[in-house]
Amino acid sequence: MLGTGKWIAGVALVLTLITGAPALAQTKPAGVPGPAPLGDGTFLLTVFLKHDQSRPLGKLNEQLKEQGFFQAFPPPGVEVVSWYVVMGIGQVVTLRVPSERLREVNRILEDTAWGAYHTEFYPTYDFKAIAEQMRAKATGK
Repeated sequence: MLGTGKWIAGVALVLTLITGAPALAQTKPAGVPGPAPLGDGTFLLTVFLKHDQSRPLGKLNEQLKEQGFFQAFPPPGVEVVSWYVVMGIGQVVTLRVPSERLREVNRILEDTAWGAYHTEFYPTYDFKAIAEQMRAKATGK
């Protein structure tokens, strides 16, 4: 069961994505450029596909095949930015999703991944270049 705070944060996120309202962000340190906006109507979405560890991998893969997971996910036009296996957790997939296709991605996972995976979704942005600049500035390199 979600706590009230998580539920409110989830509703706020959904409303932000639906309405296109600007989201509140962390203030960046002076002199550090912000991440370049995608500007193409897409956003990054990280999906945790947590394995159901009560069943062996072979059974999970059979279920995914029966449910059509690999035929449906990701849908055409949704780019896989990264897809990693994280031992002890499952798989972590970062997608570039056209904003109007969020519901479609969610429904595909509900229809084809549930049962084999427990899913979590996180809006994501690339912080690597900024972190590298901050480290270089802090270390004088």
